[in-house]
Amino acid sequence: MKSSKLRERLRKDRPMTMISLRVPEDVVEDLKTIAPKLGFSGYQPLIRAYIGQGLRADMARLEENAEVAQLVESLKKHGVKEDIIASAMADMENMQKAA
Repeated sequence: MKSSKLRERLRKDRPMTMISLRVPEDVVEDLKTIAPKLGFSGYQPLIRAYIGQGLRADMARLEENAEVAQLVESLKKHGVKEDIIASAMADMENMQKAA
């Protein structure tokens, strides 16, 4: 994530909007129980934290995928054969699994 966007996300005075979300009662009770143990003032800030974590992870993954796709296209334009690109991609996946 770009540093300017990250700075904006960390501002405490960001505008909020009200939403309605149906969640099973037992999940809400679990959230209420665990929130203070994790240092949150209530279950709603914990939900926002969970949403933010998942959102940032997905955004990073999607941005990374877009960069990889651009790199693959550039390699193809420079004459790198598709089987070599596929082999390199498989190597990357294996390294990520091993990490």
